[in-house]
Order: sequence, then C-alpha cells, then structure tokens
Amino acid sequence: MNKPTRIAAALLLAFTTCAAGAYDAEGAGATVTAAAHSSAFDLEGDTMRAMRMFDVPGMAIAIVKDGKVLAARGFGVRKLGEPAKVDGQTLFEIASNSKAFTASMLAMLVDEGKLAWDDPVVKHLPDFQMYDPYVTREMTIRDLLVHRSGLGLGAGDLLWWPTSNFSTDEIIHKLRYVKPATSFRSSYAYDNLLYIVAGKIVAQKMGKTWGEAVHERILKPLGMAHTTTSLAENEGNPNVSGAHSKINDRIAQVKQMPVANAVGAVGINTSAEDIAKWMNVLLAGGKIPGGDTRLFSEKQSREMWTEQTPIRISEPRPALAATKPNFSAYGLGFQLRDYKGRKLAMHGGALQGFYSRVLLVPEEKLGIAILTNAESGGAMTALQYRILDHYLNAKPSDWIKLIKDVETEMHEKELAKLRQESASRAKSGPSLPLASYLGEYEDPWYGKVSIKQVGATPVLTFSRSPDLVGELEHYQYDTFVVRWKERNFNADAYLSFSLNPDGSIERMKMVPISSETDFSYDFQDLSFAPVPKKK
Repeated sequence: MNKPTRIAAALLLAFTTCAAGAYDAEGAGATVTAAAHSSAFDLEGDTMRAMRMFDVPGMAIAIVKDGKVLAARGFGVRKLGEPAKVDGQTLFEIASNSKAFTASMLAMLVDEGKLAWDDPVVKHLPDFQMYDPYVTREMTIRDLLVHRSGLGLGAGDLLWWPTSNFSTDEIIHKLRYVKPATSFRSSYAYDNLLYIVAGKIVAQKMGKTWGEAVHERILKPLGMAHTTTSLAENEGNPNVSGAHSKINDRIAQVKQMPVANAVGAVGINTSAEDIAKWMNVLLAGGKIPGGDTRLFSEKQSREMWTEQTPIRISEPRPALAATKPNFSAYGLGFQLRDYKGRKLAMHGGALQGFYSRVLLVPEEKLGIAILTNAESGGAMTALQYRILDHYLNAKPSDWIKLIKDVETEMHEKELAKLRQESASRAKSGPSLPLASYLGEYEDPWYGKVSIKQVGATPVLTFSRSPDLVGELEHYQYDTFVVRWKERNFNADAYLSFSLNPDGSIERMKMVPISSETDFSYDFQDLSFAPVPKKK
C-alpha cells in the first residue's frame, strides 16, 4: 500500500477523481480548450502549479476517452536536482494499483474454469491458514480481494514494508499468527497480505511466477512494452523515476523500496503511455482494441466493478463538501464510489517515494491516471477533480488551493498536537537500569527484534527488515521513542515496556507517534515478549 498515512488515508479515500488533455508522449506543452465547457483547461499549467504547491518533482498523466488516448505525457524531472525530464515512457512504481492486475488475472482463471470466485482458498492452497480456524475454512477467493477478512488496517504489513527478507511463502504462512481486529466479513479494513495470497494462487494456477504470468497474459497482449513487474527488471533502463519523500517537511530523493515478496499487492511499474492502454481495456470490459480478443469476459468485468464490501462515508471538511459520495464500496481490485452522478471505479497506490491513482468513469468511457514520484495525495486529488469537472461539464473549483489549504491545516494541527504531548510528558526516569531493557524480543507473527547498546545509545533492530533500525531515547516512565535512521520513513514510534511484579520485563509494545504515519507501519499490532537469555 502504501503510503496513505492515517491522515492522508482519509484524504486519499475522501478525494478520488480526475481527467484532461492533448496527446504528447514527448512532453511538449499542451493546453486543452473545450467550447462546451465553462473555462479552458490547461493541463500543463494546472499540473505544474500543483507540483509546485505540493512539492512534487515529477509527474506523468494519462487520459483516455472513448477508446482514444488524449494525453500520455510527463511533467517535471525524474530525480530532484537532475535534468532528465519525465516523459510518457518514464516508469513509476504504482504500488496498490497493481491489485487490479491481480484481480484481472484471477478473472481470467474464472473464465477458464480453473477456479471460481467463491471457491474456498484452501481448495487451491491447502496450507493456507488464518488465525481463526472458521475463517480459514470459510475464506474464498473473493474474500482475498475485498478487505473484509477481519484483519485490521494494514495488519501484518511489516512483514514486507519496508523491504524485508521474508519470502512470499513465509509471509503467507505467518498470516495464521496475525490476530483479527473484527469478526469475519463484518466490516471494511484495507489490507495487503491477502493480495499476496491472491498473487500466489495466480502463480500456482498458471505454473509460473506472478510476474511472468502478468507479462504473458496482460502486458504482452496489450503492448505494454515498458511495464515491469519488479524493480530488478528496471535495471539498465535510464528512463525510470526516482523516489522522493519529505524529511523534516523538505522534499528529498530517497532509495526505492524493492517488494519482490509482495508483488500480488504492489508489484507493477508502468508509464503514462502503457497505463493508457490498460485503462482502455478496462473501460472496454476486457476487450482488446482492434479485434475480438479479450483479456477477460464482460461478465467478469461487471463482477470486478460490482460492490462487494461497503465503505463507511466520512464527512469531508466544508470546503470539500462537493467530494462527498452517495455510496462507497470496494469491488474486486477497485474502489467504487460516485461523483456528480457518475459511478467511478478507481484505486490509489503508495510505496516509499511514489503515489499513483487510476480512475475510470465507465459511463463516460473516461480514464485518468496520475503517477507521481513523491508522497503527495493532495497533488493527485486536486488534479483529478480539476480534470473531472472539465470532462463532466461541472462548475470548476480551485481544487489545488482548496486541497492544499485543508492538507496544511491538518498537518499544522498534527504538529501542534505532538508539541503539546511532548511538553506535557512526565519528568520521570525509567523504572529499571538501561541495561535491563537490552536483549531480544519476539512477536508471534513478525519474529525477533533486538535492543543493543551501541556506544552510549540503545539501538532497536528488526531482524528481518534491514532498514528498520533506530536509536532509542527515553520519553517518560518505561516508554522510549525510537527514531529510525531512515528519516524519510516519518514513522518514529513509542516503545513501551510493562513489568512483572518482580520487576522483570513482561511485554514490549509499540505505537506510532504521529497519526500521519503510514498505516503499513503497523507497530500497534506487535506484542513482543522477552526472549529468555541463554544460560
């Protein structure tokens, strides 16, 4: 998933729509004026303004309408501080927009009679197991895709985010130790792990890796020649966007995050030109333009865009009241909602340094994709509404300013809350000598972490996640703060110890400090017990 932070997630889900333009794969300027609309739409002007206001170094936009590509071009630079420009063939990681590819692969298998949406998962993966035996027995292929498993938001994501050395099979095995947050099929909570399971089923049924299957069954037939299914495939291609994140509120280039163990959820890297081809096939109900060949049947297309799990509708800020949908739900690999009386099928994607969004308006045969090399949901959201309003002949609003103002207000409130919490903490020392907190700890689903003293500083290290290393500083009582060495994570956390009556450590728990922390840092789902020291 996914950098929807807890605040950004609300913004990403509350805002979701877009469209515009003139086809220019080489990146020359384009201005689109439609006499039928109330004002000119300036694709380049609006995009560059959004990039400036939201600190986005580079962006690619694709727009399709009635089977034609109206825009597939780039803006800005691939890497901050370097001259190379984004163009229509520049590759971006699209993260959870990969979920639609996995759902489509399963749809093909349904068409071929190799599985059914309501087959039990254990029919195809006999070793599959959830925490609750009932859920293990009852979970279907459909359930893997619709975020109603009972897992909490982002539960278990630390098995792959940030980059870990768990294998895909290890991640699937560890699902049996992840406790549910709610009962099965009772509510919506976005997850990634079950799409990893879905990707495994695709690979098993097709007798090849997920990536090989996607290349063979989707990318090659559609002529998506530049799209890849792993970062390793990008090696040697200079036209690849860099990743960028905020560090202390300043945009900076950061390293990319390989996720070879989670490809069914987040594996695709693509360009504006290629994703335009993908959107046209989706809007055509699975039919490949220029003939009678299909990826999947029209029946499966309808199934993917049919509401499966209701999503609670939150009340937007007054300035964004027009974005409130009348319905919101999740289908099979797509979020479904409405805007200005039209149904939307859409999704967002987020990985370290990249955000993306794909939005389809089936009634209008309209598709919009926005790919960015920064973690800014606001920039995408502002552009999608500006473009949508243009194509739906709606009264235009200055979405760039409106959304920037809301984002700034929410961020400032969060910073003020954190300052208040820090100022009001108790001036108390820890209960035990520092050496007593050192050692190994183990969580049932993640495994081991260690706290070792490095010089005068205790350092927390996650055993299977090379970048999850951070220094501890005392906060209050038996709570410490871990500050990750990778400062672009923006995911510092509280580390709290509970003691047994004899003063020994009984448990160690974690929780993110800020509500802006990406939900895939699911520290709150961990419960560490000390590993007994060898005698």
